[in-house]
Amino acid sequence: MAIIGEMMRTIDEDVSVLKEGLQPEHLSYWYGVLISETIDMAPPWLEDKIKVVQDKTLPMKFNLDISKRAVRYFMVAVDDNIDKMPYSTRLYFLKVQEIMAIEMDKSLV
Repeated sequence: MAIIGEMMRTIDEDVSVLKEGLQPEHLSYWYGVLISETIDMAPPWLEDKIKVVQDKTLPMKFNLDISKRAVRYFMVAVDDNIDKMPYSTRLYFLKVQEIMAIEMDKSLV
């Protein structure tokens, strides 16, 4: 029984850590870091074309409002910070990168 209890505690801790990485406040923090670094990398004339807005009603929904010319800077910011993120947050932003790459490919066609 002690082994099962220990396994359940370990699983509970693992799930809690994964869940924490997807909390709206956590994602908002990382969006802030990424947008800040993107603005630092981008030319000054693109600064006002880089922002993210968190939906007030659906806090897990973020509207990334970014110029196509600034997307590459955002991608670099994600790559630079991906190893610092918790696992579930990392998966989230890898998916964001994938979606952005698909959208950019569509615009080239």
